Amino acid sequence: MQLPKSWMVIFLDLVFPPRCLLCGAYPGWESREHLCRDCRQGIDFIRPPLCACCGKMMAAGEPGRSHRCQDCLIHPPPFSVARSCIRYDQPASLLLHRLKYHGDTSVLPGLRHIIEQASLAGVRDPDIIVPVPLYPKRLKARGLNQAVLLSRLFYPGREPDIRCNLLHRIRDTPAQTALSGAARRRNLRSAFVVADMEFVKGKTVCVVDDVFTTGTTVSECSRALRLAGAKEVYVLTLAMVVATA
Repeated sequence: MQLPKSWMVIFLDLVFPPRCLLCGAYPGWESREHLCRDCRQGIDFIRPPLCACCGKMMAAGEPGRSHRCQDCLIHPPPFSVARSCIRYDQPASLLLHRLKYHGDTSVLPGLRHIIEQASLAGVRDPDIIVPVPLYPKRLKARGLNQAVLLSRLFYPGREPDIRCNLLHRIRDTPAQTALSGAARRRNLRSAFVVADMEFVKGKTVCVVDDVFTTGTTVSECSRALRLAGAKEVYVLTLAMVVATA
């Protein structure tokens, strides 16, 4: 539930009206998420038909057993269901870049709006929520883990169930952005370990990250959790990289 604004916040909005997070225009009083109407309409949500497993968009009538994409049929991932809110294009990249690399938490209302408008059917309420961890040195340099903040937006009111120290990243792996699919898998192999296997055993877990590119990172996290005894693993990400024809 959206809490009413305090008089001080209303006064500051009048004196220093907030600008749209994306284009810099004044969004007006109708926008509590600091996104103007044009930018909100420009956000490209992930919509069905989707792969029943990884959540990639599929062409209408695309063949596939159990409505899975070809990749998931040939190489079934260790997670049960993955879902993303929007395509990773300019709006998503701008918002996430400000959060990840500049610690700009003013984007959180906009990200909350995106999550609230997204279609995330198939991901049931998990027992525990696990943000994808950063290596300690990288976390110290950034000052925040965007996956933790996104976990709170995906599951408001469930702070006790968000376990930030359950999954550890034990290797300081190079950034995935410039690597091919095979190199990504080699880069992250055995990079994650579960700190408390007894706690995970028999639980349904949701792994949260910012972007689903090839699925390598969330797959490695899911594999570690399944090996620790997790009953089922779901994946939620804010954005997904969608290949263009």
